[in-house]
This record gives sequence, structure tokens and C-alpha cells, in this order.
Amino acid sequence: MKFVAFERAKQGTGASRRLRISGKTPGIVYGGEGQPQLIELDHNALWHALKKEAFHSSILEMELGGATSKVLLRDVQYHPFRQLVQHIDFQRVDAKTRMHMKVPLHYKGEEESDAVKLDHNLVTHVMTELEVSCLPSDLPEFIEVDLSSLKKNATLHVSDIKLPKGVKFVSHGKLNPVIVSAVPPLVAEEPAAAAEGAAPAEGAAPAAGGKPAAKTAKPAAKK
Repeated sequence: MKFVAFERAKQGTGASRRLRISGKTPGIVYGGEGQPQLIELDHNALWHALKKEAFHSSILEMELGGATSKVLLRDVQYHPFRQLVQHIDFQRVDAKTRMHMKVPLHYKGEEESDAVKLDHNLVTHVMTELEVSCLPSDLPEFIEVDLSSLKKNATLHVSDIKLPKGVKFVSHGKLNPVIVSAVPPLVAEEPAAAAEGAAPAEGAAPAAGGKPAAKTAKPAAKK
């Protein structure tokens, strides 16, 4: 994806506030061989770009001052309740340096699996993204996971999926975490049967073949 940035001469809280009022978003580009550079972007264009998954997980082409460089989105600061981007950070990409990046997982084939079609399992996507290490040229926009062969009560781990060439999973304590699980649906319990030998309600009909209970005679009135 491509986007256009402009050089920003002034910095500070007051200058940033004036930028936002004028429809611009302050930002910074750092890393690589160059020095950190202050930039500004058109807020509306940036707002729409941030809604796209690729803007967060792929290498971007930034046009700045007539030159194009490759960068990664590293941080976005949003206003607490307004639809406003307050600040944005980008990092320059070094083609020869391995990088760590979180890549989205795209699941497919779930409805065609035996776990869902035959056994009506509930499939849970435990992880929606994966942190990987790779060279910039090998960074995938997303990693596709095929669930069409998922069986009942099965779990899928990171080791069960095929990562793109040059891409390695970055673990943080868990070497082979679960990414998908299939579990049987919950079955509602039937209400407990009425307790045996319970006394029939007053005025209830007698059981089949039984005789009605004798009525208690009322005492005669005194004369």
C-alpha cells in the first residue's frame, strides 16, 4: 500500500493541536539509516487507510518529498472518544535485517469440515494473529489456515500449519500454542422427573384402576 506524507517543521503540543484542527495528523518516521523525521498526513486519508488490514500488517510505501521509502506502521494513538487519530509512528525497513511482525490469520474451510458438518462441533479461533520473524521481502500480508480437514474434538497447533518460506514463528513462553479448537455443542439437561410417591394434589383424579378416596363425613349439627 502507498500513502503520502509531508515534512513537518514544527513540533510541540501547540503545533500538533493546530495541525489536527487543520485536518492533519502529526507523526514520525524513525529507524534504518536515517535520522528520526517529523511528518504530517492528511487525516481523512489516514483514517480510511487504517481501516484496511494490510495497512497494519504489511510493508508500506511512503512518498515523502518526492522520494519513496518502505516503512512499517508501529504505533497509532487515537482520541479516547472522538474519531480522531492523534499521532502515528512509522519505522523504516532495512531489507537485510530480520523483523518481528504480527500477521493476521485467515481461516477457511470450517463449514466443510467433518467437525462441523457431521459432528456439529463449535470451532473456536483461539488466535487471530501470529507473531513471526522474517526478512522484509518475505513478510506475508496474512497466513491462511485451512480447516476443511478438522475432525471432532480436535485442536490445531502452530506446528500444524505451514508457514510461508522464510517465516518463523516467534514464541513467548509457549512453544506450540493452540490456534483452533473444536468442541461438541452443549446439550441441555432434561428436567428431573417428579419424585416418586409424591402425594397427589387435592382434587386430583385417581390413578387408573384405583378407587376414589372415601370422603370424610361431617359431624351432625347439634340440636
